[in-house]
Amino acid sequence: MTGNDSVVLRVAGRPVGRYVTRPELPARLSPRPYLHPVTTLAGTAVTELSPADHAHHLGVGVAVPDVEGFNFWGGRTYVRDRGPTELDNHGSQRHTAYQLRDPDGFVEELRWVAAPGELLRERRTVAATELTGTAWALDLTFSLTNITSAPLSLGSPATNGRPGAAYGGFFWRARKEDTAPDVFTADAEGEGAVHGRPADWLALAGSTWTLVFAGVTAPTRRDPWFVRTAEYPGVGSSLAHGARLPVPPGETVVRRVVTVVADGRLGRDEAAALVRKAVSA
Repeated sequence: MTGNDSVVLRVAGRPVGRYVTRPELPARLSPRPYLHPVTTLAGTAVTELSPADHAHHLGVGVAVPDVEGFNFWGGRTYVRDRGPTELDNHGSQRHTAYQLRDPDGFVEELRWVAAPGELLRERRTVAATELTGTAWALDLTFSLTNITSAPLSLGSPATNGRPGAAYGGFFWRARKEDTAPDVFTADAEGEGAVHGRPADWLALAGSTWTLVFAGVTAPTRRDPWFVRTAEYPGVGSSLAHGARLPVPPGETVVRRVVTVVADGRLGRDEAAALVRKAVSA
């Protein structure tokens, strides 16, 4: 562990991730806590922070581009019939307190705040677990509660008119290398075949590392995956794929994603076996 502004996650005594609690970021990046760097057990970095292609991509975290019209993703906002537009509509996620802090994880309370005030209250649980001598699992659960007296809804560029851009929710900006990573599920391969579709698990394989993402709960597994490999390497869930996701007053949206972080390039059988172990851990 470190001071109040960051937490170091450890697996078997080895640091594998730093969680930055109160980042100093410009408003247009939608300031929020994030995990970076995240590494394999051998020390290979598998995240990027504010890369040149998307300055608002912040390692691993939770981000939503449209919460009742407010941008908690960062960057431009996709406006129907106008396209990506610079708007003064950015929100921020503000760390309130840690309910629990251990070397292998934490439970955190956050406030999602925009111009009208606090819109959502979040409880985020993060845990790191050793799987093998070359793989560990990052277990991230987020619960978003509408604390206002009015209905809220979560949207994406896709629900605002941009096909194929249903990002929003859990998001992992992976390490960019000279060659784009491979991506596959249990029965499909390639960005075009896996993007925008649900799958029990999805693997992203770089030069010397593999990430395997799995939804643990039924609602999480129903969310299609958002996948990029050619433009940049990134994987996330789609809370608002075909339609906006309503969050009535007092109601809570909960999602849980477990990510296997492995050294080496895994095949389908290896990825599936590690996911089974991670989910049952």
